[in-house]
Amino acid sequence: MAGRDGLSAGSAVYSPLTLAFYDFWVHGLSNPLLWRCPTRRLIDPYERLVSGRHLDVGVGTGYFLSKARLPVAKPSITLFDLNPACLSRTETRLAPRPVKTVRGDVLSPLPAIGPFRSISLTYLLHCLPGSMNEKGRVFDHLAAVMDDDGVLFGATIFLQGVVASAPARALQRLYNGRGIFSNHLDRPQDLRQNLETRFERVRFEMVGLVGLFEAQAPRRDKQ
Repeated sequence: MAGRDGLSAGSAVYSPLTLAFYDFWVHGLSNPLLWRCPTRRLIDPYERLVSGRHLDVGVGTGYFLSKARLPVAKPSITLFDLNPACLSRTETRLAPRPVKTVRGDVLSPLPAIGPFRSISLTYLLHCLPGSMNEKGRVFDHLAAVMDDDGVLFGATIFLQGVVASAPARALQRLYNGRGIFSNHLDRPQDLRQNLETRFERVRFEMVGLVGLFEAQAPRRDKQ
């Protein structure tokens, strides 16, 4: 079911127990073998684009942020997620680096935080309910807390408009059936269109089933 129930299902699956195996299953096996996107490609933007004022949305286990090259000695890092288990695990992983945690729903306007010079949104969109046009309001909410010269980057997994192996397609359908994923309508061209509507500069690349994106210069007149 789309809406709040769908979002809860996609978030609630990440319990402390499942998070303990998440990195091995997703980054060690699923990325290279099923989604055909080496985890190294997902790490690269965190090494290039994370700033001294960074917002990480949909934090998972903190795996990617732990790989980031921070440009300042005392960065300001904010973690934003609906799931308290993800926030707790990521905060612990990044210790002793101080972070601010905010629990919230990215499909709703964000609280008074920021502005941020960089925002990451990796492996969250395919978990959010609705069509890509409905998910697109996430970009409005993030652009509202983003510097004019900041960057938004991330990645998502597609089910439609891609050539997937039988095991990869079967697993995605299983995830969609259980509410873990909600990407049964998602197509690469729809994500690109939503980004280009809201940002003046967009870089988009498909690696296997994964779409990697970078967006800059938010169109303030569209918000």
